[in-house]
This record gives sequence, structure tokens and C-alpha cells, in this order.
Amino acid sequence: MTDSLVSIARALVFIVVALVLCAVIFSIAGFSAELMFSAIIDGAFLRNGALNHALRWGLPLFITAVGVAISFRAGYFNIGAQGQFYVGAICAAFVAEWTSGAPAFVVLPLCFLAGMIGGALWALWPGLLRLRSGADEVITTLMGNFLAGLLLIYVTSGPLKDQSGSGQQASSRPLEAAYRISNSLGVSPLIISIAIVVGLSMWLLVNRTSFGMMSGLAGRNPTMVTWQGAKLWKVGLASFLISGALAGLAGTIELMGPNGRLASGFLPAHGFTAILIALVANLSILGSAVAALFFGGLASAALYLPVIAGLPSSAIDIINAAIALFITARSQLIDRIMRFRSRANG
Repeated sequence: MTDSLVSIARALVFIVVALVLCAVIFSIAGFSAELMFSAIIDGAFLRNGALNHALRWGLPLFITAVGVAISFRAGYFNIGAQGQFYVGAICAAFVAEWTSGAPAFVVLPLCFLAGMIGGALWALWPGLLRLRSGADEVITTLMGNFLAGLLLIYVTSGPLKDQSGSGQQASSRPLEAAYRISNSLGVSPLIISIAIVVGLSMWLLVNRTSFGMMSGLAGRNPTMVTWQGAKLWKVGLASFLISGALAGLAGTIELMGPNGRLASGFLPAHGFTAILIALVANLSILGSAVAALFFGGLASAALYLPVIAGLPSSAIDIINAAIALFITARSQLIDRIMRFRSRANG
């Protein structure tokens, strides 16, 4: 617990530095840094309904980020959360279409199951390529994002296309109201419960099971895993499947909750923001919950930046990129310090 809190505190320092850098850049560009901070604080934390908006974006991000943390802990850099998020939503949409008219208590579990299986299968093939042939999982999972994006365009323009749409954006037919798990605000007791169950179960998996111990050991020293008699490929494959399943679950929540339908290119930065959250949290489950709420607040603040500070809402992307830069620099700095200490002690 103490290590997690220390990691969060370190990450917060770098986040503050990144925000200060962005304030300087925006000031040079002619915007007010004071108004930027005011817009972020008001939009993320102080205005009426700010917590609901932060939860709306933060809960799916948390679920995906936890999956990313599981794979990263095992030493496998699954960058394909965005594609797994899309494929999970697509599979859930097909199941909802095929079971249309059935009772909600039948359709909802099937949709969640389909979404998790779809996400897991989309993580399976790069996992197998990595474990069986040594293919770089960063490249294969990144390619999977683009393939999943094209698949989303295909299904929303073809098999699931909403014929009554305006044609400005390809989208699927809207879900029946009985199958929705929240309104457009995206927060409901069911979604909150799912996030809590995911968080608790993954915390127990990481901290109280042999898989958690072996996956953490695999990320630091794979040779030790084989010395312990464990199968390294099983640990790696399980981490890929868990990561993909949770991203697919988040996609299903987004489909059946606030969106209510598939749309081509929806939430294009979700998976990458989840990766950033996992890194900010130093791959901690508890830290991911805190970081997800923070980044959910930033996403909520994007609505207020144009109104209060005159900044485009895309300024949030610049802030996220700056945070990613400093978090990466933090990791590199810590690695160099550790290497220096080991040499000095040696």
C-alpha cells in the first residue's frame, strides 16, 4: 500500500510539471494560463455534476487501464487496447442484434460475455505471435488497432448500418432501451459495480495469487519464472487474454451505456489514454483507480476549456501528451538511477 501511495505521489509531481509546461506553451501562444487552470479545476472538480462527468469517462478508462497494467506487469507491452475495445463493442453489438426481442436478463450477460471474448481474441493473435515466433507485440498490437478501426467502419457501414441515419457518420442501429445499462450520462449503479468488481478481482489476482506473483516476476526477470518451474508462455498468454478481455468489457459498457450504438471512430483515444493511466499509476490497481478519475476529470474539463479559456477542446490532448512525455522521462530517470546505484554498490 505504501509503495502504491509513493508511486502516486511521484506521478502527481510529474503531472504538475507537465501542466506547468503546457501553461507556458499556451501563454506563449496567447492564451491565459490562469484561465486554463481555472477551466480544468472547475470542469473536473468544482462545477455541479463534475464528479458524474469524471466517472462517466473514468470508469471505462479504469477497466481498460487495469488490463493494460496486467500485461505490462508481465513484461508484455500490449499497445492494442484501443482495438480490443472496438472489437469487444462490435461483438456485443452483434449479439444484441441477433438476440433482439429476448429478455434483458438474457441479452445483457450474453453481450458482456461476447464483448470480453471478442477483446480477448483480438489480444490472442499478437500474444501467440509474440510467444511462439518472437514477433514484437508493440508492432502487432498497434497494427491491430488500425485493423479494428477498419472493421468498425465496415460493420457500421454494412451489416449493422442504421438506414435511418443522416449519413454524416456511419453508425449502427440504436440499442433497444431495455438493453441500455445507463443513459447518455454514462453513470449507473451497474457500471459502478462492474468497475468495483473488476478492481477488487484484479487486485486479488495481482496480490494474492501465484499468477500475480509469477507475472510480476516475469516482467522483471523471466529466467526466474522458468527456474520456478512455471511455463513462461502460459503467464504471457494469460496476461494478453486478461488485458484484451477487460478492454472488450469497457467497449461493451460504452456501447450499452452512454453511446447506445456503435459509431465509426468513436472514442479514438480511449485505449491510449488507458495506457497512460496505467503508466502514471506505475501499474498499480489502486493507482489506476486514482489516475482514471483524474483523467476522467480532464476529459470532462475539455468541455469548459473553449468557454472559460478560449482554448480548443483538443488542448486536453496536448496536456495528455505532455504528461505521457514526463511519465516516460520519469521511468527512464528511475532506471538510470537504479543502474548507477547497482554499479556503485558493485
